[in-house]
Amino acid sequence: MNVLGLLDRKKTAFVLVDLQEAFRSETCDFEGVVANSTILVKASQILGIPLIVTEQYSKGLGKTIPEIELPNGIKPIAKTSFSCLGCAEFAQALKKTGAKSVVLFGIESHICILTTALDALKGGLEVHVAADAVSARTVINHGLGLERMRQSGVFIASTETVLFQLMKDAKIEEFKQVSELVK
Repeated sequence: MNVLGLLDRKKTAFVLVDLQEAFRSETCDFEGVVANSTILVKASQILGIPLIVTEQYSKGLGKTIPEIELPNGIKPIAKTSFSCLGCAEFAQALKKTGAKSVVLFGIESHICILTTALDALKGGLEVHVAADAVSARTVINHGLGLERMRQSGVFIASTETVLFQLMKDAKIEEFKQVSELVK
């Protein structure tokens, strides 16, 4: 494991977890999570980073919110397990990317994000969470979820930090497009 948490875009996958309708009115700073998740989804396409999207029990909780414009060919993976890795289809999709590290974002910090992070760590992956692109129904659960992940070795950063780590240098071709996303 990379003890410094240095992201490499050739070895990273983005995972958008359960950003669904039912959470809209229940989640602290939902608009902020949507804004930063949108940035990460768009940046995944610009930087060529694999994106996997999940939906928790979509029959009861609804589909991924319409503000998130999923790129062509990306269909949310339905799951009922709280950990994304408890879903065979997700585990297979993640393995197919060849990623050594994952960036998690979505809902909820202390449940699906946390259990996915812990299972990913257990599976030997390096885990990063965009703290401004995750939340929970209460501020305390959000904070405790982030703290629990940090205690376990998850790297907690902001959306902007994640993107600039992945780009590494302002000279890259995609720099202007990605930097425009965070302005």
